[in-house]
Amino acid sequence: MSEYLLIGPVLLQDFELPERVLWGGRQRLAVHRLPGGRRVVDAMGRDDADIVWSGVFSGADAVLRARELDLMRATGGVWPLTWGSFFYSVVVARFDADYSRENWIPYRIACTVLRDEASAVVEEGLSLAAGVLGDVGMAAGLFDLGAAVGLMAAPSALRPGTVDQARARASLREREVALDGEMAAGGARLRAVDAGSPAGVRAAEAEAAALARLAQARGPLGRARAGLEALGL
Repeated sequence: MSEYLLIGPVLLQDFELPERVLWGGRQRLAVHRLPGGRRVVDAMGRDDADIVWSGVFSGADAVLRARELDLMRATGGVWPLTWGSFFYSVVVARFDADYSRENWIPYRIACTVLRDEASAVVEEGLSLAAGVLGDVGMAAGLFDLGAAVGLMAAPSALRPGTVDQARARASLREREVALDGEMAAGGARLRAVDAGSPAGVRAAEAEAAALARLAQARGPLGRARAGLEALGL
């Protein structure tokens, strides 16, 4: 399992992380049964299953973090979900928490997929290059992409097999790793804040805002990297 899982602004770590994530789905089929046992099958498109996992919220802020996910379920909003090389836009369809004690709350969550972002960049072949540049611009407004922005501006950065494209791909991967590291560090700082005082509450709010900003950058940056790699196929 990945060392992190991010859903909306909530970065899951430690016991909160699942051992496995259930994902996949089926192909919708229209099966026409003809005389003699013959069949004609029409493929109607993908039908993604809910993405499901479970874990345990632990520590002094276990109840608060469980309530965060339950609030996401209650509001019905669309949230980015990412782990490893997977990127989805989802709605939290179900959240079940089993209150054992204040600092130990097992949970199970199911997310309905609106869009598989990683696959979408490949499916939209004609607009792929434009999408990559748009995602780079969006991510750069939220997170320092360093040299990656300049490398993406090179004339042949979007041409498969060129040196410029290889350099741009490597730079985006490097910034993706850096962003994941900053999210992990930000999550650790947030968990370490003592929110028992007004100063602690302000510190926690500042860390949460910074983590939410990084979370907003994670999706576009991941899509840009995946899209640039797809252009090289």
